[in-house]
Amino acid sequence: MTGAPPADILLLRKMHPLVERTLDSRFTVHRLEHAADPDALLRGVGPRVRAVCVGGAIDGSLMDRLPKLELIANFGVGYDAVDAGAAARRNIIVTNTPDVLTDEVADLAIGLVLATIRRLPQADRYLREGRWPHSPFPLTASLRGRRVGILGLGRIGRAIARRLEGFDVAIDYYGRTRQAGVAYTYHATPVSLAAAVHVLIVVAPGGAETKGLVNADVLDALGPEGILVNVARGSVVDEAALIAALKARTILGAGLDVFENEPHVPADLAALDNTVLLPHVGSASEHTRNAMAQLVVDNVLSWFEGRGPITPVAETPWSPGT
Repeated sequence: MTGAPPADILLLRKMHPLVERTLDSRFTVHRLEHAADPDALLRGVGPRVRAVCVGGAIDGSLMDRLPKLELIANFGVGYDAVDAGAAARRNIIVTNTPDVLTDEVADLAIGLVLATIRRLPQADRYLREGRWPHSPFPLTASLRGRRVGILGLGRIGRAIARRLEGFDVAIDYYGRTRQAGVAYTYHATPVSLAAAVHVLIVVAPGGAETKGLVNADVLDALGPEGILVNVARGSVVDEAALIAALKARTILGAGLDVFENEPHVPADLAALDNTVLLPHVGSASEHTRNAMAQLVVDNVLSWFEGRGPITPVAETPWSPGT
């Protein structure tokens, strides 16, 4: 970058302060969200933009308005809102932020399992409402003697499994293929996994391939003592089927950190007492969000310093000389 004018970078919306502060100091940054006329901004600076930083959606039509675009740096490990296939066809590299949020999300998943099965938020409300002096809180289900299934044994899924080993529970998993060197019991279908376990933790990536993967058949197989926990993407679970299963007590309960139409949560779901609902906070600690922001910045800096991306996604692989 030395001796050359700073590259133009487009932020589609407000980003983590570390990202904005660092990019402002090194590049010419344009902010689409704050533009009085976004279309005019794109017409004016689009032909110069070489990188986009995003924490949401970007499709091929926007990429076409940025003819010099080289890099899309996504804030988050999930990048289903980024059309990585469209980027690949245009020789644009996409990066995400894996690993730095793995432990935080895995920790929260375990907390959500315990909160759902032991009804911790409901017990908290019970105490605050002054009901304890009149009668003890009703007995709850337990993790003891239960089998836990992980739908999607990627980085986060494996981290969850390692934590579950400390609870002395049996662990099963489903994925597109059986993983070598994994001692957990493999299932070839989500229905088979659900039928074998008492707690089903969803950690599969979002996108068209997994949309509605946890459907009515999976929930029926999970059964009336079953707990569903989703820390992946809301699209992986058929939300209407889940609401119906919770109302009918087809399953015992659900702990959800993600929803189909965030930040909007169906009133029918929010009204149910056999749920624990969180506002997508899996990675939302200061420590982890700072680490994610730093990785976004590091990808951008590495790219423009000629060292290539640090964490390119599978659809847009990179090697020196490409």
